[in-house]
Amino acid sequence: MGSFQGHALPGSFFIVFGLWWSVIYPLKYFKTKVKGNCRPNKGYQRLELIEGVMKVFFTLVGMLVEQFAPQGAHMHLATKDGWVNIMNWQHTTMYFFYGLSGVVDILTYFPLKVPKGMDRLSLALAVFIEGLLFYYHVHNRPPLNQHIHSLLLIVLFGGSFIIMIEVFLNNNIVLEIFRTSLAILQGTWFWQIGFVLYPLGGAPEWNQTDHENIMFITLCFCWHYAVAFLIVAINYFLVYCCLRRNKGQAGEVNIGIKKIKPHNTEAQAALLAASDEE
Repeated sequence: MGSFQGHALPGSFFIVFGLWWSVIYPLKYFKTKVKGNCRPNKGYQRLELIEGVMKVFFTLVGMLVEQFAPQGAHMHLATKDGWVNIMNWQHTTMYFFYGLSGVVDILTYFPLKVPKGMDRLSLALAVFIEGLLFYYHVHNRPPLNQHIHSLLLIVLFGGSFIIMIEVFLNNNIVLEIFRTSLAILQGTWFWQIGFVLYPLGGAPEWNQTDHENIMFITLCFCWHYAVAFLIVAINYFLVYCCLRRNKGQAGEVNIGIKKIKPHNTEAQAALLAASDEE
C-alpha cells in the first residue's frame, strides 16, 4: 500500500461496495418494508451470497498483491535482522478480516443455522480491525500524513459503531444508508490519500508540514462526504422512481378481479327446508 496503486486498490473495493449497497438497500426496502413483508425473499438472499463471494474475491486479490508483489512480504514475517515488510502484513491482515466477513455472508445463505446478525458482526469487526491497524500505522510521520490518515479513522470507527448497531436492528434502512455513505467516503478518501502522498504525472509534492494544507485536506474530507451522501440520495431516488414507474406500467396492463366469497350453502339449505315446510 506504500504507493498510489496500493491506495487505489482498496479505495476501488470500498467504492464498488458502497455503490452496490446504495442500490440494493433501497430496492430491498421498497420491495419488502413498504409492502409490510419484513422478511426478504430468496432473490435478496442470493444477492447477499453474491456480495459475500465478491468480498472473498477482492480480499484474496489484495492479500496476494501485498504478499507477492515485487515489494511484497513473500510470506516472510521476520528474519534474524528484523521484521520483513511489516506494513504489508498489516494490510494483509486488514484484507483477511474482510474476507472472513465474506465467508460469513456465504455461510448465512446456506441452512447452517448461523445466528442472525453474524454477517453484520463480522463486518463490524473487520472495519474495527482496519481502524486499529491504521491507528498505529502513521506514528512518527509528517503532520499532513498523520492528519489525512486520522480523518480515515473517523470513518472507520464510526462505521464500525453503526454496523454494530445493525447487529441488533437488522434491515434498518436509515442505518444502512448511513453505512453506505461511509463506505463510499472511505473509498474516495483512499484515492485522495494516494493523490496527496504519491502525486501523479510529475505534480508537485505537498508540503507535509504546512498547516494550511492540513486545513484544506479537512475541507476536502467534508466535500468527499457531501458527494458520497449525494450519490446515495440520488440512487435512492432513482430506485424509487424505477419501481414506481414499473408499478404504474403493471397497473395499466393488469385488470383487477374482485374476489367474491362463496355463499354459505348450509344456510341456503336451511332456508329452503323452512320454506318447504311452510
